[in-house]
Amino acid sequence: MASRPVQKETSSRPHFLQFNNLACETAGGKVIFATDEWFAPARNLLKRDPPEFIASAFTEYGKWMDGWETRRKRIAGHDWCIIQLGVPGIIHGFDVDTSFFTGNYAPYTSIQAACLDQMPSFTLEGDRTGMAASPSQFEAVAQLYSDSWEELVPMIKLNPGYSESCHNYLNVTYPHRVTHIRLNIYPDGGIARLKVYGIGKTDWSTVSSQDLVDLVALVNGGVCVGYSDAHFGHPRNMIGLGRADNMGDGWETARRLDRPKVLKVNEKGILQVRGCEWAILRLGHPGIISKIEVDTNHFKGNFPDSCKIEACSLTPDEENNFIHNQWRSDKPPKWRILLSPQKLKAHHRHLFAGESVVQCGPVTHVRLVIAPDGGVSRLRLWGRPVSNNLTHPQQISKLLRQRSIAGQIVSAWWRKILLESCAIKSGLLCSYNAPAI
Repeated sequence: MASRPVQKETSSRPHFLQFNNLACETAGGKVIFATDEWFAPARNLLKRDPPEFIASAFTEYGKWMDGWETRRKRIAGHDWCIIQLGVPGIIHGFDVDTSFFTGNYAPYTSIQAACLDQMPSFTLEGDRTGMAASPSQFEAVAQLYSDSWEELVPMIKLNPGYSESCHNYLNVTYPHRVTHIRLNIYPDGGIARLKVYGIGKTDWSTVSSQDLVDLVALVNGGVCVGYSDAHFGHPRNMIGLGRADNMGDGWETARRLDRPKVLKVNEKGILQVRGCEWAILRLGHPGIISKIEVDTNHFKGNFPDSCKIEACSLTPDEENNFIHNQWRSDKPPKWRILLSPQKLKAHHRHLFAGESVVQCGPVTHVRLVIAPDGGVSRLRLWGRPVSNNLTHPQQISKLLRQRSIAGQIVSAWWRKILLESCAIKSGLLCSYNAPAI
């Protein structure tokens, strides 16, 4: 069995790779139609794990492949499939990965998109290897008129699935919300994975001012915009749905080499180390954060010793400038402490509320700092969204007073919530209805 080595981050790779994969199976993405799935089913396109190759693996239909592969076409037309995004949002780019498809990859592709008001009633179930779309399935999908959807990527030539050429990165400029995409291949062949990188888009006008919302959640438009290290797992995993499946479904750094040879702790039991790692995330909407969850689920021998969280408010232009400079600048963001350094435990949900969370006012970005290194599976930042135009100190002061009063009223309610699971269902806004104030 062979697997593709993880590609190192380089400045030449497109920035959109830091965004969320809106089509991943773990985010609820699914294939609802495919013209043909003879050698390998289209659902493989949305797997989270990297493609693998098993030289000795065959099925009754031919060579087993970890991707979507159609038969050699002997009729008119070309092959295509329709994917329903797990998280509707704004798409910034694609990775059409042809890993291990070398003599059988799709030579060309194009991608179309649409925002459907109603989700189609049909889908694909079970292992469809060796199958093709039936006349009734063609009839049902025809009602979507997908051939006239907006073209995000015109027909483009793909590269074969060798390690140096398998990732076909495609930038997209399309500022509209997307729920479904149509992946066309010409005329037939195979693709290992399709990753749809973007940012979830929620209708914030439907959110009550009394709701506590996870402002950084994937489904609510949160996104990672920078980090110091992601050797074993990307920070964007921390804002995924539900609790992590395993360590690979979280953020994990390499071991820092600048740690003291003999470790010491302070009076609070926190390791005294020089170095740290960090991840910066943009909230889905500006807001006032009042509750925090740092989950080290599955990280038992590699959890961070401690963490702290800082917050700030940035304009889009300021953010773009920091991203361009990889968050290194003579004038860094004005970070404010949101959560002071906290000792962490292995494989544990750490919940912070009340006086533990510093009143920072409305913020747009947070920086999670872990020391010295390690892994975090999930980060939840519960708060109330505020107006994008809320910048005057008088307005902030008024909101902070309201927040203080609200905190007293909901304290009993929050203690109950802390004991409940915060599982998130795909496509739903992550919120709880707080008592009226």
